[in-house]
Amino acid sequence: MRYRPLSSEVYIQHRQALSKELKPGFFAIFNSNDIMPTSADGTLPFKQATDILHLSGVDQEESILVIFPGASNAAHKEMLFLKETNDEIAIWEGAKLSKEQATALSGVKTIYWLSDFERVLKTLIAEAQGVYLNSNEHTRASIEVETRDIRFGKWFRSTYPNVSIERSAPHMHRVRSVKHAEEIEQMQNACDITKAGFERVLKMVKPGVKEYEIEAEFMHEFLSRGSRGFAYTPIIASGFNACVLHYIENEDTCKDGDVILMDVGAEYGNYASDMTRCVPVNGKFSARQKQVYNAVLSVMKSATQLLKPGVMLAEYHVQVGELMTEQLLNIGLLDKHDVEKQSKAMPAYKKYFMHGTSHFIGLDVHDVGLWHEPIQAGNVFTVEPGIYIREENLGIRLENDIVILENGHRDLMGHIPLEAEEIEDIMNS
Repeated sequence: MRYRPLSSEVYIQHRQALSKELKPGFFAIFNSNDIMPTSADGTLPFKQATDILHLSGVDQEESILVIFPGASNAAHKEMLFLKETNDEIAIWEGAKLSKEQATALSGVKTIYWLSDFERVLKTLIAEAQGVYLNSNEHTRASIEVETRDIRFGKWFRSTYPNVSIERSAPHMHRVRSVKHAEEIEQMQNACDITKAGFERVLKMVKPGVKEYEIEAEFMHEFLSRGSRGFAYTPIIASGFNACVLHYIENEDTCKDGDVILMDVGAEYGNYASDMTRCVPVNGKFSARQKQVYNAVLSVMKSATQLLKPGVMLAEYHVQVGELMTEQLLNIGLLDKHDVEKQSKAMPAYKKYFMHGTSHFIGLDVHDVGLWHEPIQAGNVFTVEPGIYIREENLGIRLENDIVILENGHRDLMGHIPLEAEEIEDIMNS
């Protein structure tokens, strides 16, 4: 395995946390992702569904996890159903998990082959009060393909039309939002790899370099350190491109006098990092570029201090908006008249800072979490304010990943160069 998985004890604890959320007499079913086709006989790289990964560590297609805390048969309280390996599969694809390996990885003692699933399911239905089915209920999800969980849900409703069904997604959002210490260390590994990539890039950026050449340097460093690559599609945006929030073409030439916005992060062991840094193409910020840069940095530092247990995220984002308004006034992008005539629905700062400041991060870069409940220790957030001035061809965003502690926070990217002068010194060393 390319990465070091979490200990089986972590997955056992994750399942115990979910079990406490389930109604008495109900069991929950989680499916792996599919291997998605491209065209001809091509496929995309496999990416495991993060719920089954969180609960079992099984990073393999055609897998099903069943959790039934109240099962009369102790062997049926937790079960994994896996694709049965054979010599031909081992030759063409590589061997799949054996039953012994699956137990060692997940801590689940009862392992069946997938061919046994429907037979075992009938015995569970006979004694159950109902079932929890899983689906992707992320608030920003836009799903046009039929996932394995959705396909299974259709089959289950058709086969067992009278069985009571509950949603597992709200409960998974709760249990996944608080990270175990081993999960945080996995995220720290991803951040360390991201740091190495950024420091590599700082030494090669110069006028005339292509955005995709910078992307390639990050990828080289990520892969060489055990990452499978980017945790999300990277943004390497120079000049005006930085004012396009989801610019991913990475195809332009970096010009003397421009600033490059780099929103990149390595994954490690399926856990994401998410970093944004801005650097001057020629190694030296202009006075105006540094003024805007330091305004964003000031908001970033103040926003980080606001993230603490008990805070509601909606209130936090209002406070960050006030911080940004103050900085935009200081650098001349807003005046008092702009602020006086603003509305609550469209505050004046939104002209230059259009997106949110923080999101949950974990197995998914935009991870699931409880937006309607107070922040708690163990949550992990990004902090990523930005100022985008289209008329000046300048976009500045800065972003670190922050773990919430009972008293304070831990910055997983606190060791990555951030101050403008520090970046200039490294680029010119």
